[in-house]
Amino acid sequence: MTQKNDLRRFVRVMVCLAVLLVVFFFVTLLTGSVKGPFAEIFDRENAIVADIRLPRALLSMIIGGALSVSGFLLQTYFKNPIAGPFVLGISSGAKMVVAILLFMSVYFSFQITSFGMIAAAFIGSMLVIFFLVIIARHIDGMGALLIAGIMTGYICNAVCDVIVTFFSDNDVVNLHNWTKGSFSGADISSVRVSFIIVMVCFVLVLCLSKPIEAIMLSESYAFTMGVNVKRLRFLIIIVSGVLSATAAAFAGPISFVGVAVPFLSTKLLKNTKPLFVIPVCFILGAFVCLVCDLIARTVFAPTELNISTVTAIIGAPVVIFMMITNRKR
Repeated sequence: MTQKNDLRRFVRVMVCLAVLLVVFFFVTLLTGSVKGPFAEIFDRENAIVADIRLPRALLSMIIGGALSVSGFLLQTYFKNPIAGPFVLGISSGAKMVVAILLFMSVYFSFQITSFGMIAAAFIGSMLVIFFLVIIARHIDGMGALLIAGIMTGYICNAVCDVIVTFFSDNDVVNLHNWTKGSFSGADISSVRVSFIIVMVCFVLVLCLSKPIEAIMLSESYAFTMGVNVKRLRFLIIIVSGVLSATAAAFAGPISFVGVAVPFLSTKLLKNTKPLFVIPVCFILGAFVCLVCDLIARTVFAPTELNISTVTAIIGAPVVIFMMITNRKR
């Protein structure tokens, strides 16, 4: 009976989130400096929708889902409810290596491809992740790991500041905008590449949902169920790194989505089964990033806010509430 109730609640939550996502997707297409009826915008100003608003909306949803699933995987690996790409400094590591690559491309005059950006962001993400894995073995407690992640983020940001010193003014502006997080540079090519990578990772995570559920109970229980714990933990780290890297490569560091959305997903579902939580995480993350991007570009239009500014305003209170409730528990 409990399983049927969980399934019914999962279906209701997914349907509600899907409806909200579709509604706000069309609102995003219709909202901007150029206003008019839906049919007229597609007819006369087709370039605005097809070349600017549509890729931006699609990319924000893809990246939002990627960050949320990555946060869920990191929380599972570290057994820490506030582990996430931004909080643990993983996004900062990706930013640092991408900044180094951008500097090298300017200095040596070569073109960077989308896969080059993703590869650089992946290397930066994995450097920080493996560093935190080593640190986690020598420290105890949620607070200590959080501090280690924050300090790592400060180091990576400091390296970025040093690199910025050697950039020209135009390059500094572009790098500065990217490091604050933005979907403004979205195009169909970036949407296509990010969609393929994120969907492959998402399907892989769904396939691993049963072993992940076992390891969430305990590693000894997972072992008795026939799960290769070492291989599973390695896959969790690699997939979370790829998802974080894809987000950082195409949108820059985005704060708090990877921490707040998994928490909200479990609250909506009222259970922690990965087979239910992972899809809800993805669609809720897509919705949150879509709405945050809509707020970022419309509230103070024509001035555009950084996406991390909006996600921090929304996500930080959720994280504080989560820490309070976990402390009471």
